[in-house]
Amino acid sequence: MITRIILFEDNVNLRESLRLYLEQAGDYVVVADFGSCERADEIVAMLRPDLVIMDIGMPGVSGIEGVRMIKEAYPETQVIIYTVFEDEDKLFDSLCAGASGYILKNASFTYLHDAIRELHDGGVPMSPAIAQKVLQYFRQQAGHQNKYGLSGREMDVLRYLVKGYSYKMIADACHVALATVQFHIRNIYHKLHVNCGREAVIKALKDKIV
Repeated sequence: MITRIILFEDNVNLRESLRLYLEQAGDYVVVADFGSCERADEIVAMLRPDLVIMDIGMPGVSGIEGVRMIKEAYPETQVIIYTVFEDEDKLFDSLCAGASGYILKNASFTYLHDAIRELHDGGVPMSPAIAQKVLQYFRQQAGHQNKYGLSGREMDVLRYLVKGYSYKMIADACHVALATVQFHIRNIYHKLHVNCGREAVIKALKDKIV
């Protein structure tokens, strides 16, 4: 299945290189690319992509606000942040705005390609440095009470979900079947009153569950 992608990136050379790489990968078609996200919601309305790859530091409207505009109008559209910024404020603001992944620009295009696949598999892809920041945040909140009644295994699965693991990666890490992970994920969604992995990650961060 071909994934339709829109790129928002103000660096022309990077934008053109990324477009060329993705289209040569064979699984994707870049339907458009832009150097600003000021009309991001209108652009998505017109082109209806499956995925948006969004820079943060662009002229005019920031990429974080661009994510918010897109997700408010078309919540089913997936957005991966692709940025140089590693600070926690931009990370958490991006996730809260609706981003489904957060990849640093020091990663290779191949890594970004794998992140897109991981997103399609149900994961929340993050660069290792970003995942480490999330883990550090959770460790700082380790003493917080689990008020949602998650089991020990469900807590493990949620931690891996926050780290950006796909369902298959979680199954491998926990040494259980994929169907078992899917069962735990459904229970987590039910107990947290959420509908998807991104919402579960945001709730885990906001409520300091793990």
